[in-house]
Amino acid sequence: MQEGIRPYHRFNDFIAPGADRYRILGELLEELELGYSSITFGERKLRHFFVLPRPGNLPTVLVAHYDRAAESPGANDNSAAVFMLLEAALKMRETQERNALIIFTDKEELSPGEGIQEQGSYGLAKKLQQTALRDSRYFIFDACGTGDTLVISTTADHLMTNEGGHDAALRRRTVKGLRDCALETARQMGMEKVLLAPTPFSDDAGFLMAGLAAQTITMLPAKEAAGLVSLLRTKPGLINTLISREAQTAGRKLLLPETWRIFNSPGDGPQRLTPKNFSRVVKFACALCRG
Repeated sequence: MQEGIRPYHRFNDFIAPGADRYRILGELLEELELGYSSITFGERKLRHFFVLPRPGNLPTVLVAHYDRAAESPGANDNSAAVFMLLEAALKMRETQERNALIIFTDKEELSPGEGIQEQGSYGLAKKLQQTALRDSRYFIFDACGTGDTLVISTTADHLMTNEGGHDAALRRRTVKGLRDCALETARQMGMEKVLLAPTPFSDDAGFLMAGLAAQTITMLPAKEAAGLVSLLRTKPGLINTLISREAQTAGRKLLLPETWRIFNSPGDGPQRLTPKNFSRVVKFACALCRG
């Protein structure tokens, strides 16, 4: 990791066993002098951070969950994206283009037996719909620390397959608009390695169930991305394994890209990260907020 370079100097603290990630993230926001609020939602007292934009136009909303599975360092899922969005906030402040609201969400990870309504993003999206932010554009950054291929998720399409009615049609149009924006941003940046594909369960599930459309962004190594494309052609049922944790039996999970197989496990450590690619994701996040 990029030791000594803000904000990454606290990365090892953040992924350490037993780390109080809420406290560390709050301390880092204070140190970086990024204006923020910590907001507690619901009976379970879930705590989300809001890194505030400059006053003015309706901001683009960038989202990354800061929680992790108890048995995992969570280096890629999802510490890397949290630190990338912190870096993006610093860069946008430097260029006075800070037209982004950044939200770090609590409880993306679910325990056995819990459903999407227990996800922190579900209750959060319900609240956001009661504000002017219901009309903002939402981009979720999840597991962006490994690989060189930008993956723009199509999971929302599959989650909405059986939905009908006016609201569902509106969400489909919104998701398409978000996806088109992400693709156009990548094109303008000259990013050559870009893939449209279903991706694992993320905060987009909670947002969608609450009625708020969001677009997930992730990264994969090129070899794994190519393997995923090939598998999806021959095993279309793999989509269910990707988007449903209940469908991830041991045998089916072995079909997933290695980067995704080790989520929520001790193997998700810093040795699997590719920091040389971080700047690409940071620039992409900043560019989305200019679009």
